[in-house]
This record gives sequence, structure tokens and C-alpha cells, in this order.
Amino acid sequence: MLRISNAEVIYNKVILVLKGLTLHVPEGQIVALLGANGAGKSTTLKAISGLLRTEDGEVTEGVIEFMGEKINNLQPEEIVRKGIFQVMEGRRVFDDMTVEENIIVGGHTRKDKAGFKRDIDLVYDYFPRLRERRNQLSGYLSGGEQQMLAIGRALMARPKLMLLDEPSLGIAPLLVQEIFQLIKKINTEEKTTILLVEQNANVAFSICDHAYIMEGGRVVMGGTAEQMKSNDDVKEFYLGISEGAHKKSYRELKQYRRRKRWL
Repeated sequence: MLRISNAEVIYNKVILVLKGLTLHVPEGQIVALLGANGAGKSTTLKAISGLLRTEDGEVTEGVIEFMGEKINNLQPEEIVRKGIFQVMEGRRVFDDMTVEENIIVGGHTRKDKAGFKRDIDLVYDYFPRLRERRNQLSGYLSGGEQQMLAIGRALMARPKLMLLDEPSLGIAPLLVQEIFQLIKKINTEEKTTILLVEQNANVAFSICDHAYIMEGGRVVMGGTAEQMKSNDDVKEFYLGISEGAHKKSYRELKQYRRRKRWL
């Protein structure tokens, strides 16, 4: 469904952030993008959704294709209409609007009134807490409830591909589990393909089909969730499992490979 080939992203015409990034997202699957802060994960999502322009960033090399069509140069609203919706890091709900008003905003590109009403009910079915708080101002919701609202708002756009940026950020552990179970349910029942940026590797591996690890603006490792979970380096640096007393330096890893060696 989504293919990024040798993409480079530059901010302010001088700062190179993505350096020959290549990855693909199969239709109907959940793909996780893991890595440390500054690896380029959020920039990758913004390159896909067209939001780089708001931060003086641009894709200067490579190709981003969605359903076989190049989308590098499209405006964000055009990309939304094609079926891609990004849920930003930090949720970004409209604090002075009610829960239901926030949900309605997510479907602003739609014209089908009957389907629009049906999907509002669908959001409430997935997130019953939001139904209970439908007339409450969104700024008074907890962090977990705001994340539910942000995902519910995305559902209103009927996305083929949903981009989720750090959905566990700032949320209580019990709610994180609940939210990730709902993400998996949406993927299964609505057939929504998901590209998930997440630092909590344990919870990401619990729902994803494939995963990539980014370092320094590049993909350095990728595979199925099971392959990644069984890799010794991934276990040590992302899952907190070390098989020896000596903790290796990240830079010393010999098993990490550039994508061209395993593609």
C-alpha cells in the first residue's frame, strides 16, 4: 500500500534528517517504526502526510508512493482525501470544543451524510468513554481519553492508512494496553492499514505484523515482529533483556545491517 524509496528530507534547506530511507507497508497490516529520539520517525510520518511544509521541510530525493501513485508533492488535504490520516504526537485535540465536535472535525472532507452519522456511532462503539463524555470539553479529558479521541477523529476520515505517532506517550500503563488493543481491533475489523511510530517496543510488538528500526535517518533493521523480538540486539536495546553482564555499546553492534543487505 505504501512504499518509500531512497527518501531524503531536508529542513530549512540545510538540515538533512532522512538519508535514503526505504520501507514499505503492506495493505491490511500494522507496521511499527521504532528508534531513539531524533532517529527520524516523526519526520517520516510527516513526509508521508505532507505536513513537512508546515515546518519548512521537504522531500528532496526519492519517492513516496501510495497505492501505486506518487504523493511527494501533494498538499496535505489531497493526501487525506486519498485515504491517509495522521494522528499527531501529543494528540492535538481542540481543547475548547466538545468531544463530539472534535469527532465531527475528523470527517470534514466527507460528503456522505448517512455514512457520516453511522461512523460517529462507530467511534462511540470503539470508545464508549467518549460517548459518556460527548458533550464535555475535550481539554478536561485525561491523556488516555484524549488519545482515544484523536484516534476516533481519524476514523471519521475513513482512512485506508492511519499514521499513529507515539500513541502511548504520557498515558497510564493500563490505558496504554487498552488503547493498543483497540488499535489492533480497528485494524482487524475496519481493515485499516496502520504505520505506528512508538518507543515502547514491547507494546508495539504485541500488535504489529512487521517492524523497522531507524537510526540516524535510516532504516537499519527490519523483519516480522517475531523475527525482531528474537533478535539479541533488539532484545537488549529495545526490550530491556540482556543475556550477559556486559552491556554492549550501541555503536559496537556488528549485527546491525543497512537495509541494502537484507532487502
